Amino acid sequence: MDKKGFTKYLEGKGLASSTITAYIKAVIWFLKHVQKEKTEITKPDVLKYLEYLKNSRQQQNITRKNRLIALNHYFTFLYRDEQIAENPCLFLKIRGTKRKTLHKIYTPEELEELFDNYYQLFVRAYDDSHIPKNQRKQSALSKERNALILSVLIYQGVFPTETGTIELDDLDLMKATLKIRSSKKHNARTLPLKAAQIGLFMRYLQDIRPKICEYHITESNKLFLPLPAFSKKSTDKDCLTDMFKRFAKQIKTIDRQFTDFKQLRVSVITYWIKTKGLRKTQYLAGHKWVSSTEDYLPNDLDDLIDDISKLHPF
Repeated sequence: MDKKGFTKYLEGKGLASSTITAYIKAVIWFLKHVQKEKTEITKPDVLKYLEYLKNSRQQQNITRKNRLIALNHYFTFLYRDEQIAENPCLFLKIRGTKRKTLHKIYTPEELEELFDNYYQLFVRAYDDSHIPKNQRKQSALSKERNALILSVLIYQGVFPTETGTIELDDLDLMKATLKIRSSKKHNARTLPLKAAQIGLFMRYLQDIRPKICEYHITESNKLFLPLPAFSKKSTDKDCLTDMFKRFAKQIKTIDRQFTDFKQLRVSVITYWIKTKGLRKTQYLAGHKWVSSTEDYLPNDLDDLIDDISKLHPF
């Protein structure tokens, strides 16, 4: 096994060091089990190994899925390096790793209603009489900002943490697009804006954000800025973590079925899969692997061996 070359290949994929170590171990265990030259390994060999993990090692499907992912990376590396003629893991999938849905999946109409209700209750008609007078301006600005962030979560399906990485140059109102930058876990992508968002962004850029900037000592190119809770000036890092905690509590007063912001992203991706297909959704969601997108498929598959062994008997 070319451990050095394989490690470099995995590093090029942007994987964490712990993941790389786990994948290398999984490949070593597989090679010891099959005891064949890399050019002799076939799809039935991989299937037989997966069956061995299930029956003899009593491994759960999610564990076997991770082993298969490691093997797929390894044979993809060999194939691209022209060390083998084909990848024996190609098109193989472990079934029975169904994503557990622990919360409600919103429809697009319900997401829009959630936004409309938030904007009506917390922006247009919010009663701030219980808030100290010296904090009312900050409170109003934060709610205007939060409404725009909520629109990005429900229309563009981004992670809450990704909103903190968006810079002013990433927004193009002329083209009605929003760029999301790449990270270790997700790819960069350029997402279309909804027509209803254009007015919100214009108001935010012209009126709301300049007033928020007054509470910051240093200038920032970030699109969404945090607000200090009590002080006039703040040296807070460009992090919206605390804001999202308070933000979530506000939304829960509107909809009891709301659990967290990940729920919104799951709802958006689920709808994309139904209307745009896997590959388009993979891009829009920023998934590096289509398998990550497939995790959102409803009623995922049950068992691998029974179906494929008919075509590839041991």
